[in-house]
Amino acid sequence: MSRSTTRKIEVEMKDLEELLQRTGEVLAQPDQEKLQLLLDAYQTLTGLIGEQGTTIHSLRRALGLPNPKSEATRDICGAPDTGAPPDATRPPAVTPPPPPAKSKSPGHGRNGAGAHARAKHVEVPHATLQERQPCPLCPLGKLYRLKKPGVLLRIIGKPPLESVVYDLEKLRCNACLEIFTADPPPGVGPDTYDATARAIIALLKYGAGVPFYRLAKLEQLLDVPLAPSTQWDAVSQLADQIEPAVKELIRQAAQGDVLYNDDTFARVLSLAKERNAAEVKKKRTGIFTTGIVSEVGSRRIALFFTGGQHAGENLTDLLQKRAAELAAPVQMCDALNRNLPKDVAVRLANCMAHGRRHFVPLANSFPAEVRHILEQLGLVYKHDAEAKQASLTAAERLAYHQAKSGPVMEMLKEWLEQLTKQKSIEPNSALGEAIDYLLDHWQPLTLFLREPGAPLDNNICERALKRAILHRKNALFYKTQRGADVGDAFMSVIHTCELNGVNPLDYLTALGEHPGEVAANPPAWLPWNFPNDRATPGT
Repeated sequence: MSRSTTRKIEVEMKDLEELLQRTGEVLAQPDQEKLQLLLDAYQTLTGLIGEQGTTIHSLRRALGLPNPKSEATRDICGAPDTGAPPDATRPPAVTPPPPPAKSKSPGHGRNGAGAHARAKHVEVPHATLQERQPCPLCPLGKLYRLKKPGVLLRIIGKPPLESVVYDLEKLRCNACLEIFTADPPPGVGPDTYDATARAIIALLKYGAGVPFYRLAKLEQLLDVPLAPSTQWDAVSQLADQIEPAVKELIRQAAQGDVLYNDDTFARVLSLAKERNAAEVKKKRTGIFTTGIVSEVGSRRIALFFTGGQHAGENLTDLLQKRAAELAAPVQMCDALNRNLPKDVAVRLANCMAHGRRHFVPLANSFPAEVRHILEQLGLVYKHDAEAKQASLTAAERLAYHQAKSGPVMEMLKEWLEQLTKQKSIEPNSALGEAIDYLLDHWQPLTLFLREPGAPLDNNICERALKRAILHRKNALFYKTQRGADVGDAFMSVIHTCELNGVNPLDYLTALGEHPGEVAANPPAWLPWNFPNDRATPGT
């Protein structure tokens, strides 16, 4: 029954209990006990729904339903079944063997000393022994230095910002009263905020999601008082200095071979006020942050755009900067129409993870069918992981998928079509709709079997958008469009650095220290090109 035709009936628990007592005359004792259990479950469920703070997790637990820790097939469906297939035409499912157990390597907690790339290394000689002296335990041997020293990791706490006050000596002539002030030390300019200070504030705000007012409270506790407005002034000035590099990132991202895009909702107070005005009420009122990840050769560039446009419209604007002689890029997104660019040629690929996700909540209602679908898609992901592990080229990966994943996807498609054709599954059921989604988008879902370099899913873009979502959860909104543009610029730079293994603090500091050189030659100051004179200690 559709939601629009469902009748609402007002009923109280005492009425249901009286109804249950009357059924005792016509129902056997076991059937009446089942109805009693059902009534108790309904009473518990309605009570939970009425309580504040009730979560989906608690509701599932009250109904005896499992709460999988992840969307992995084993967590959703449990161990592989050995019973009959859901349909006689079902092809045999092949379950990949579990990965070998990894031995736990010794270290210092989850992140050993080797993970601290910027750590200061201090050589500590032995207090009583030296190289080449006789062994203190036996008279035969001599001591020699081992290549790998012993390691003691020590974490030291420091404020994110520190104040340095230079007391410049002043001298005055007692005759002419002229005052002579000492010059500041070399490298110390007249500006109050060092490039490193602007960089760390931007990194905390747009990289770690720490709002200005929280950082101000922390600094107040550490005796480095900085008002939120002062912090904004500092990062706003740095945003102007990094603008040429951001524009160059946008230009190069437009030339990418594969582009991923998606969006999430955002809040910009000034823009929302304009869109709620009477004269624009009929127009689109939503505000979004679009994430775009572009693969340009071996580089990955992340871009963020906040405003009234959807992901497809922002991608259209980006591709307008693409060189005319280049072939149409592969575009990876989910199947929402608003993610598609207009009047721009792309080779569309849809996200396999989105198609798979429709089946995850149905594991309890259709266990055999869901298990089979997840296992077959799992084989495709297994083949993709093998291709990545073997460092195959795009052409080699395509041939590998055609040989390994092609038959799997073809058999899965035939099985899904047969289920639909034989009406083994109700078309209007949740499983029927999930199957229809796969079949309706089969061509873009399987582009990885026809185009070199076409990805399986849009997960890399969804992970990028988590940075914008973290900022939204902590700071809640941007006040103006200028604030949103600054946030987009810093998030684009920070996430691009992360994708390419570049330290964002070093990079932002370098851009802030050389604004003239950055403006004169932006390509030379991209994350993978900039002259990094901050060599990692100990390397």
